[in-house]
Amino acid sequence: MLTINRIALRFLSAAAISALTFSSTASADAVVKWLHVESNPAFVKVWQDIIDKYQAEHPGVKIEMQFLENEAFKAKLPTLLQSSDAPDFFYSWGGGVLKQQQATGALKDITEAMNADGGAWVKTYNPAAVKGLTFDGKMSAVPFKMSTVSFFYNKENFAKAGVDAAGIKTWDDFLGAVKKLKDAGITPIAGGGGEKWPIHFYWSYLVMRNAGQQGFDEMKTGEGDGFLAPAAIKAGEQLAELGKLEPFQQGYLGSTWPQALGVFGDGKAAMILGFDTTEANQRKNAGDGKGLASDNIGRFEFPIVADGAGAATDTLGGINGWAVTAKAPPETLDFLAYLTGVESERLMAKAGQILPAVAGAEDSVTDPLMHQSAEQLARSTWHQNFFDQELGPSVGRVVNDVSVAIVSGQMSPEEGAQMIQEAIELE
Repeated sequence: MLTINRIALRFLSAAAISALTFSSTASADAVVKWLHVESNPAFVKVWQDIIDKYQAEHPGVKIEMQFLENEAFKAKLPTLLQSSDAPDFFYSWGGGVLKQQQATGALKDITEAMNADGGAWVKTYNPAAVKGLTFDGKMSAVPFKMSTVSFFYNKENFAKAGVDAAGIKTWDDFLGAVKKLKDAGITPIAGGGGEKWPIHFYWSYLVMRNAGQQGFDEMKTGEGDGFLAPAAIKAGEQLAELGKLEPFQQGYLGSTWPQALGVFGDGKAAMILGFDTTEANQRKNAGDGKGLASDNIGRFEFPIVADGAGAATDTLGGINGWAVTAKAPPETLDFLAYLTGVESERLMAKAGQILPAVAGAEDSVTDPLMHQSAEQLARSTWHQNFFDQELGPSVGRVVNDVSVAIVSGQMSPEEGAQMIQEAIELE
C-alpha cells in the first residue's frame, strides 16, 4: 500500500485520500507520467534526485519523466491530451491555453484537493501564482515557479555614457538614458524582433503602467472601450516614442531571442529587457561563451509612467504550473505536493533553476540578480502573466505582431489597438 507523505496528506480531501489508498491497493505499481520541456541536464538531475527520494519513500509508485522540446511540446500536446498516451501531468505556461484545456475537459479539477483542510495546500503558494492558474473558480494547475521581466544593463556602458541606473524611475527617465547611450555611441538595447514576443514585453508593461490592474481586467473582458481604451492607446504612443529613437541593434527585426542575448553578452548593447535567467543565458549565447562578467551586470525594474494607474510594484512575468490530466491516477497529486513543497522548491531554487512559487523558498535563491527578482516578486502588488499567454494563442499572436509593428513605425498606436480589439471580439 502506498504510504502517503505527511505533508501531502494534509492537502488531500478525505475523498481523495480514500481514492488514493484504494488505487494503491489495487495496483502494486502505480505509474505517474510527467511531461516537461526542461533541456538543461543539471536541472533534470535535480528532478531525478527528487524522484529517487520520493520513490524510496513510496514503494510501488514509479515516476516517469518524458521530455519534448519546447515547440514540439506545444504542437503535439493537443493530440496527446486526446490519446491514450496522455501524460498524467505536464508543464503549463498558464493563461488562455490552460483555460482552454480546462474548458475541453482535458484536465482534472484539483480545486477540492488544493482547498482541503482549510486550504492547507493552496496557502503554501504565492497568492499571485494561485490566481494566475485559476479560471472560473477552478484550480487548473499546481503552481511550480514564477518569473518577472526586468531590465539588465552593462555597468561599464552605463558608466561610459554617464547613465545612473538608480535614477531610472519613470518612462521619461528611461528615454533619457536611451538618448545618453546613443550620444555616447553605444547601442542602447538588444532586441529580438524576429521572434516578436520579446518586444511585447514593452507594450505589455506600458499597458500595465498606464491602465493598472482594474483597467487591464476591463480591457480583456471587453468592458468599456476594451483595448481601444485611452490607456492602451497611450501605451502604444509611448512605445512608438521609444521606436523613434532607434534604440535597438541593426537588424533587430530579424534577430531571435538567443541572438539578442548574444548581442548583450558580447557588450554590443547596453541593456536588454528579459527574464530573471538573463545573466546565465547571456553567457551561453555570447560569442566567446563567457559573456559579461556577473559583476558587470546590473538590474532595474520597468519604470512607471506619468499619471498612470499602475504601480511600480506591479510585475509582468511567467506563472508556470503542472497541469493534471483528467485520467491521472490519484498518486499524481501526492507527488505534486512533494515536488512543489518547500524542501523540493528550495533545492531547485538553490540550483538556479527557478524562482519558487511556494512561499518561504525564495531565501534559497543564491544568485544575486535572481535573488533581486525573487524579492521583487515577493513584494509584487499585481503579478500579470505574459499578455501573449494570458489572452490566448490567437490574440497573443496579434499582440506580438502589433508590438513589433508599433515600435518599428509600421503601424500607429490606434491601428494596433484596433487590431487587438478585433482579435478579442473574434474569440
